[in-house]
Amino acid sequence: MKLVVLDRDGVINRDSPDFIRTVADWEPLPGSLAAIAALTTAGWTIVVASNQSGVGRGLLTAEELERINARMRAAVEQAGGRIDSIFVCPHAPEDGCDCRKPEPGLLIRIGAHYGESLRGVPAIGDSARDLQAAQRVGARPILVLTGNGHRALAALGEAGVPERYPDLAAAAAALMREGRH
Repeated sequence: MKLVVLDRDGVINRDSPDFIRTVADWEPLPGSLAAIAALTTAGWTIVVASNQSGVGRGLLTAEELERINARMRAAVEQAGGRIDSIFVCPHAPEDGCDCRKPEPGLLIRIGAHYGESLRGVPAIGDSARDLQAAQRVGARPILVLTGNGHRALAALGEAGVPERYPDLAAAAAALMREGRH
């Protein structure tokens, strides 16, 4: 199985310091839907792993988050792609859960769900915590410079981010050129 794990906000859609609270707030980044469609066509299984602390903070309901994710799935499908599954941490930072990235819980659950080791599996994110969670399970951390990507690169330094791309489309193209994970 060619599995790839994507963060949501800042990778697939525009991020917001005020959180993506409604379906109307969800706006795909240029090229992201086509990138997911291309990966799907090339045989990749797309999984989303996303911190959504807005739920735990009371900024949106779990039902509204489901509607936002349904909108994302529909937009991806309309572009010719498919998101196989979505794993979410709904907890607030102070909850101390094991699933809020940089903790590895979400990625561990993904591996268990698919019965696969995530060792070497591309995990594409726009923040230091995305990359740290990937490293903790032996996945292949890939930074995109959309969303919080430039801030993450500045925080981690060039040496701390060996693999980075301008956006999801460029990262997807690189993965497809390799033809493996």
